[in-house]
Amino acid sequence: MAERIGVYVCHCGTNIAGKVNIDEVVSFAKGLEDVAVVRDYKFMCSDPGQAMIEKDITEGKIDRVVVASCSPLMHENTFRKVCERSGVNAYLFAMANIREQCSWVHLDGAASTEKAKALIAAAVRRSTWLEPLEKRVVPINPRTLVIGAGIAGIQAALDLAEAGKEVVLVEREASIGGHMAKFDKTFPTLDCAACILTPRMVQVGQHKNIKLLTYAEVAEVSGYVGSFKVKVREKARYVDRELCNGCGMCWDKCPGRRIPKEEQNVHKKLSIGTRGEKNKRGEQNPAPSIYMPFMQAVPAVPVIDRDSCRYFQEGKCRLCEKLCERKAIKYDMEDRIHEFEVGSIIIAAGLQTFDPAVMKRYRYGILPNVVTALEFEMMNCAAGSTDGKIVLADGRTPKSIGIIHCIGSRDKDYHEYCSRVCCMYALKFAHLIKEKTEAEVYNFYIDLRCFGKGYEEFYDRLLGEDVRFIRGKVGEITDMPIHEGEQGKLVVRVEDTLVGAIRRIPVDMVILCTGLEAPRGLPELAKMCSVSIGKDGFLIEKHPKLGPVSTATDGVFIVGACQSPKDIPDTVAQASAASSAVLSMIMREKIEIEAATAEIDGEKCSGCRICNNLCPYLAIRFDEEKKVSIINEALCKGCGTCVAACPSNAIKAKHFDNRQIFAEIEGILSSV
Repeated sequence: MAERIGVYVCHCGTNIAGKVNIDEVVSFAKGLEDVAVVRDYKFMCSDPGQAMIEKDITEGKIDRVVVASCSPLMHENTFRKVCERSGVNAYLFAMANIREQCSWVHLDGAASTEKAKALIAAAVRRSTWLEPLEKRVVPINPRTLVIGAGIAGIQAALDLAEAGKEVVLVEREASIGGHMAKFDKTFPTLDCAACILTPRMVQVGQHKNIKLLTYAEVAEVSGYVGSFKVKVREKARYVDRELCNGCGMCWDKCPGRRIPKEEQNVHKKLSIGTRGEKNKRGEQNPAPSIYMPFMQAVPAVPVIDRDSCRYFQEGKCRLCEKLCERKAIKYDMEDRIHEFEVGSIIIAAGLQTFDPAVMKRYRYGILPNVVTALEFEMMNCAAGSTDGKIVLADGRTPKSIGIIHCIGSRDKDYHEYCSRVCCMYALKFAHLIKEKTEAEVYNFYIDLRCFGKGYEEFYDRLLGEDVRFIRGKVGEITDMPIHEGEQGKLVVRVEDTLVGAIRRIPVDMVILCTGLEAPRGLPELAKMCSVSIGKDGFLIEKHPKLGPVSTATDGVFIVGACQSPKDIPDTVAQASAASSAVLSMIMREKIEIEAATAEIDGEKCSGCRICNNLCPYLAIRFDEEKKVSIINEALCKGCGTCVAACPSNAIKAKHFDNRQIFAEIEGILSSV
């Protein structure tokens, strides 16, 4: 029995009809073999357009559908649902893209019309070989894994936990809070960062639905949407969380000398960074080997740094063990492996800041009063080692400070992208400096990007605070004076494009507004979770507009700065969006798995394992007993990589088999 194919051509307003002669295309489609119905409509994806297809199916006029319109990414699922509602298998639908691949990319209307005919002929010819496929349904485990406990991970975890769902929250640092925990104030409202963040951190630590694992990293991820199996390695703190009460005796007396991570790459004459807490005499301790990350840390339990601890390095000391009345110090503690089953994964891995030491002209790490933005943030923090005072390396209060924008961002030699937050935190720094000192403040900028709510108003406020703005890219920072006014100063050499002159600005301190980068270890984590990484190092979303928190792997979501640089409001909004998507899946209790997957013919498989190594979704395993490869259809996305690579022709792609592909090629050639 011949197939009865319905062809529906969309005008897409003037997106298609402006270049493609619709009447000519409709007339052409009517002459194609097995085509029973041809119709056109201004917007096929609209309700009237869908109703047109449903009516033809229910009246028995057609049993297969071809829609010539936009990209399948936009509306393939829309038209598949139309077919299902009308009693036709969703996989007996084919789509011809005559917008993105035709009218949008060609200037010649006649050529566009001919190409549209060819694409429709290809889709019609292919549709005669389409076979009905059945989608699989898998149950959803209601527990969710959240990787990273900065503000993004905290927000996502709390949203899910407050909805009554179990969450496993994993953070690789000793405390949750991320970078926001190091800030003094947030722009543009100048809210206290700790006042905003700390209550949420405490809520996470105490929530009955959140299993919190700090000082831990995800070691392995397997499985598929609804049923992921996860292994998490919790590193030994050498302090028992159940026994420790955070009294501080251990770090107050510790003779060890640790270099905090924030200070490891910096030559530090400047007394800033995460050092030890003050002792009982009010004196500042150098960073001890056993330490609390910061006073508001959650959990409020210290960690022993093996690399600087005298016991681990020399086999002696054990002073903290002797001082601890609760016997919480456990030198024999070992890493622990936790195993969980979860239905969804939210990656909130955060960021790291650009290391400006590679930009030699700024002399970072050489000149003591050249600091990064994060170091200046910690100096401003009231809980820091300077009590929130802005001071130079010798303890003096600066009389002039230069703030240089776009360090490592918008630079083809490093990162071409804009880090989005730098302009605003530079303005915030200028305000804080004016608030705490009488220093002259210079902002050296390329151009200001104050894009958010209240941001432009904050910039206007700074103009009224006598902050000086110099438009131009800084060439170098030097401490070599050429006249008396530069003696003992850092000299910022810059081309001022507004006045058209090279200027030398002497200052006491320079703050480098470093851009945001993808965090260390992100490629390994992405591979475990089958998520792609872009050329900029950040995780790639499913669609920049329609799926900004989804990924190509079902059940895996990305939020925060590991997806792209963003500020706190956007991060929180994205975290809530991801938790909402997860809740939507959980409430359905089950999810459909794509049926257009690959399958292996065991009789033809030679066991070469080429496909095992190529599969980007880790969907293929080797059966050692049968000596053949096997595809997990729940993981397979039907990308076709294995099909193309198989030397034995043992792998078939459902919905894209050889007959269908060759028929499509024949359809295109038949219209030439």
